[in-house]
Formats: sequence, C-alpha cells, structure tokens
Amino acid sequence: MAKTPKTLIDRELIQELSKLLDETGLTEIEIEQDGSRIRVARGGVAAPAPTVVVPAKPLAAAPQPVGESAGASIDPAKHPGVVVSPMVGTAYASPEPGAKPFIEVGSKVKAGDTLLIVEAMKTMNQIPAPRGGTVIQILYEDGQPVEFGEPLVIIE
Repeated sequence: MAKTPKTLIDRELIQELSKLLDETGLTEIEIEQDGSRIRVARGGVAAPAPTVVVPAKPLAAAPQPVGESAGASIDPAKHPGVVVSPMVGTAYASPEPGAKPFIEVGSKVKAGDTLLIVEAMKTMNQIPAPRGGTVIQILYEDGQPVEFGEPLVIIE
C-alpha cells in the first residue's frame, strides 16, 4: 500500500523566519515555495488591519489653503491623496543618512517622483508618487517601522 506524501511543518524554516522578524523589526513574513505557504507573524493578530501611526510631534505644519477647520479632522487613511505603504518595512526620508530628504511638506511632486524608501528584507524599495501635486502631510518618522497599508504621505 503506497503512502500519500504528507506535508510536514518545516520547524527550521519557521524558526529562521521568526529570527528574521526579530532582526529586521518586521511584524510578519509570508513566503511561498513549491505550492506551500508559510506565514509568521508577531503579536497574535488574526487578520491584518491597516494602522494609523500619528507622530508624537508634527513633522511640519501643513499649509491650509482654505480656512476650514474641518480639514484638520479628516482621517488620513480616507483622504483621496493618501499614499500608503505597499509593504512592511522601515521608512527612510532620504537616499542615505544625512542626505536631503526626498520630500518636505509643501514640496511639489510629479507622478513617479520618489517620495521615500521602504527597506524590506535588506532591499531598498523606492515609493513613487502615484500622481502629481503638493505634499501637505508626512505621516511617518524617518527610520521607523511601517506596516502594509499604513498612510505615509498625503498629496493634494
């Protein structure tokens, strides 16, 4: 009687992925090999949910072209010009330490301009502007971890 192949949990791979989470500061990693998928996450969250991180101190005051106080109460995640993180990683405002940041509040950007870099698994990923406009808010802190779907920048 022939035995059907049974999928075994690769404990070594899970331990290596867990160690990688600790080393990189990531909250989850998912890989797929030969049709098998393994996801390792920290914090016991059952389903990923976008999070909004508000810096302890504002990075810069956003210019208010219209004198409406309602604009200040808008949820950044629901703003039509929000740029969200496409991955989990570490956000960097400039191409290298000490260099001029890619953008500042009030910067004019064109579609495709680099807004910031998100480092994920030792790879630097340039995050482009999805459209042209003016940067009105920067919602991340340089060198800090970001989550998938987290609002990073608002362009109007």
